[in-house]
Amino acid sequence: MNSTKIEPKYISKSNPRVGLIALASDFMIERDFINVIKDREIDFFVNRIECYNPLTKENLIKMSDKVTSVTKDILPDQDIDCVVYGCTSGTIAAGYNSIKQKVKAAKPMAEVTTPSTAAIKALKKLNIKKLSLFTPYSKKLNDDVMGYFKSEGFEITSNSYFDIEADYDIGKVDQNYLYDVLSKIDLNGADALFVSCTALPVLPIIDKLEKKLNTIVLSSNQTLIWDTLVQINKNNLVEGFGKLFR
Repeated sequence: MNSTKIEPKYISKSNPRVGLIALASDFMIERDFINVIKDREIDFFVNRIECYNPLTKENLIKMSDKVTSVTKDILPDQDIDCVVYGCTSGTIAAGYNSIKQKVKAAKPMAEVTTPSTAAIKALKKLNIKKLSLFTPYSKKLNDDVMGYFKSEGFEITSNSYFDIEADYDIGKVDQNYLYDVLSKIDLNGADALFVSCTALPVLPIIDKLEKKLNTIVLSSNQTLIWDTLVQINKNNLVEGFGKLFR
């Protein structure tokens, strides 16, 4: 028997690569990303980071200590166009610059986006100044998130929260119940409603909420996916996920 060596032919053009760091206990974020980008020429990779419960500032900072090693394991020794850190309160707790530095230690060429920074970009793009804020977090974490938006120059006109302490419980919130709660939020004086947390099932109901409330509705995953697509120049012709994309 003869063995023949055949030279491989490699692709000359590759799709943009997105690497998502998802919390180990987050049920929603991968699904939301895939629902938006599934028909696009994007290569999407996910690695999960250990999440410590209850969700406290201290535990969120502790979680961020593993960002470099988790990033490194997304296509080791290969470039990624954009690395996404999928935790809103975690970025606020640890600080965006700290997250960015840890990502860049593993993937120096990558753009870096997070839910909290993406939300600020989206709010500024839409010229929103006054915000109704909803979170699923404990009172203390809710107040930290509210303080973050205030520090970025936004006026909080109303605030509601679920007071859930564990990330895996946030992912179990009933979507129909969430819609009912959010459709009754006090929006008096607000330019928009922002719903925090990548684990909440908000993205599928944003269009319906905007029609019901007659206002702009933004969420952590929506703004995060939007900013990711901006970073890789694929933010065009996205329908069904709110006014932000349009």
